[in-house]
Amino acid sequence: MINSFIIADKNSRSLKIKNAVLKKINHHSLSKSDLIIVIGGDGFMLETLKKYNKYKKPFYGINSGNYGFLMNKFSEKTNFRNLNNARLVSISPLEMTVKTKSNSFKKSIAINEISILRQSRQTASLTILNGKKQIIKHLISDGVLVSTPAGSTAYNLSVHGPILSLDSKQLSVCPISAFRPRRWRGKIVSDKSKIIIKNLNYIKRPISAVADNIEVRNAKSIQIKTNNKIKFNLLFDKNRSLQKKIKIEQLRNETN
Repeated sequence: MINSFIIADKNSRSLKIKNAVLKKINHHSLSKSDLIIVIGGDGFMLETLKKYNKYKKPFYGINSGNYGFLMNKFSEKTNFRNLNNARLVSISPLEMTVKTKSNSFKKSIAINEISILRQSRQTASLTILNGKKQIIKHLISDGVLVSTPAGSTAYNLSVHGPILSLDSKQLSVCPISAFRPRRWRGKIVSDKSKIIIKNLNYIKRPISAVADNIEVRNAKSIQIKTNNKIKFNLLFDKNRSLQKKIKIEQLRNETN
């Protein structure tokens, strides 16, 4: 039996599942555990990954939320002895460096996506670069998303961005409610890209930058790149791997 450290969200559904899991496996301290079991939804998993990744242990998610894309399905019949056969997926996050209106710099990481959002009733006025190469000279929109393959089925999909395969080594750059140019659908770039987003009018048209759930307001410019020095290791049941979930979403999207 694998030694596990168990952490659950504070809602009643998560706590009920935690009690059921504790009847099947023993809860150990972090130092003595082989893996971290996370009970909750995707949002709770994202928080937990960032908080506990320093312990260099894999994470096994149990869904108590709605969809739970990063999680595994819970069943009273689940045999946790099978965790030895779980599929391991390693994910590197995006790292954003934000220069604010006051010329201070703030860094955050995102596993799913980095969203650049208008901060007032005024639309955002942006230019987007890939290194020194221009992606789009002038975008007027509600904002723009830069998404990882793992996050491409989340907010990115809801703004009609492409679903990326986990092994694609790509990122999605997708506008949010583009006003000009109205037909610009975004761009797929290499995960080795250094994406630079500049606010062309930060006084009149303020924007915020959000890395998963961490917001930095009044951004003048945002630099985004993949941080390959960080690895989040997630475990999935054999027949419910993250690759398979992404493929299902791709097929579903093609038939809609």
